[in-house]
Amino acid sequence: DKEVRAIFLRLFAQLFQGYRSCLQLIRIHAEPVIHFHKAAFLGQRGLIENDFLTKVLNGMAFAGFVSERGPPFRTCDLFDELVAFEVERIKAEEGNPPKVIKHVRELAEQLFKNENPNPHIAFQKVPRPTEGSHLRVHILPFPRINEGRVQELLQEGLARSQGAPPATRGDKKCVVPAGPPVGMFIWS
Repeated sequence: DKEVRAIFLRLFAQLFQGYRSCLQLIRIHAEPVIHFHKAAFLGQRGLIENDFLTKVLNGMAFAGFVSERGPPFRTCDLFDELVAFEVERIKAEEGNPPKVIKHVRELAEQLFKNENPNPHIAFQKVPRPTEGSHLRVHILPFPRINEGRVQELLQEGLARSQGAPPATRGDKKCVVPAGPPVGMFIWS
């Protein structure tokens, strides 16, 4: 699962390489608006006639991508690092499948570490029921839930959460690295 995600991460990093140099911040509105200059992006990469990439850039998913990833100051992640710092590595690995596979596995491991920051906690699979377990008669029925007690617990939790300080996420915002300009990516 993580390796498939890593492959797509690499694919999108290659497709959108240099996208930050084609972002325009328009400040005439009450709130700044980020606009992506599609013609400049396609023109600098020599892909004006590329129907697939044109359709991707015109899609709603890419518009959401620009609105999420356009701000110059936000929380960065693995994709931002790939786009900004791994350009030369991805180019060098282009004709070498073993190097590509090695990089995909490294990315998959990073994705796994992002989702499981505490490696000492092991997740065990639920064992399959033994053969004939459905024939057992000593299984006790599921107990009834006391609705009054559930309401009390909910009220206690709400009271505690209202008095607690607001939760903050551990992600630190930083200046997003721009990476190399679009002009250095000429695709054949």
